[in-house]
Amino acid sequence: MKKFLEVYELCEVMGVVQRKKMARRMAKMAKSSVAQMKKKRTALRMRNPAKLLQLAKKKTVQSFRDKFYPAYKELALAQKVKIDQMIMQKYSQKIDKISKKVAKKLQKAEIERVKKAKEALKNA
Repeated sequence: MKKFLEVYELCEVMGVVQRKKMARRMAKMAKSSVAQMKKKRTALRMRNPAKLLQLAKKKTVQSFRDKFYPAYKELALAQKVKIDQMIMQKYSQKIDKISKKVAKKLQKAEIERVKKAKEALKNA
């Protein structure tokens, strides 16, 4: 079975067409009962530090986008790619530093998230 990081690295190499094709396939698969149960089981487990750091980095990059480019969501795909490259070029060290702090906050929030998921399972 492939690990998450292996799949994630493959996604970075993919083009737009392959990414959209995968998105359609995953959206269709997400509706299946097997995927729904896997999602519920996954919610009961703590995420590993690599996943938390990745999530923290995504949140940090998003905050930089919101700060410097408020109209980012309305832009065309090519412009978004260019902006992302500029942000990573200018602020990559700052993003890494901030994302480590955000990851620590997420780690603390992760315990609460798992508790709520287990409680919701008992109540259901």
